[in-house]
Amino acid sequence: MLKLFLLRHAKSSWDDVALNDFDRPLNKRGVKDAPLMGKYFSKDYNKPQLIISSPARRARETAELFAESIDYKIDKILFDKHIYEATLEDLVSIVLKIEDSYEKVMIVGHNPAFTELANYLAEKATIDNIPTCGIFALEFKVKSWRKIDRKSGALLSFDYPKNH
Repeated sequence: MLKLFLLRHAKSSWDDVALNDFDRPLNKRGVKDAPLMGKYFSKDYNKPQLIISSPARRARETAELFAESIDYKIDKILFDKHIYEATLEDLVSIVLKIEDSYEKVMIVGHNPAFTELANYLAEKATIDNIPTCGIFALEFKVKSWRKIDRKSGALLSFDYPKNH
């Protein structure tokens, strides 16, 4: 069985309005929330075997802070430029291309496509929004990522900082 964890980037800063969207850093709350969610994640799950992240600064910082908090090596994070500004189709394509040697994978990225992907993959869930630093966890009863299809995932959990 495969497990997929969708982690939306933590809260970003809008202090410098001249800054390009791709380069926006986390704000103080985001810097606090990413390791906090890692702590709660570790209570329920073993660390993922692979973390794939958008290279946008706020996603990268979220992935790195989260990884540190779960004892995942930061240099093992895979950055995929296709996650930034991804469509639902882009994200589905990324999921289907994951190597089958990985059973537990986390993808760190952005809305609105992350919420769309969660609703596309989960067999029963319909959510309005994955909040910043929210984690949507799915399990698939297949052994190959290429066999994942629409509504084929069982929702394991949906957690976010305001729950704590």
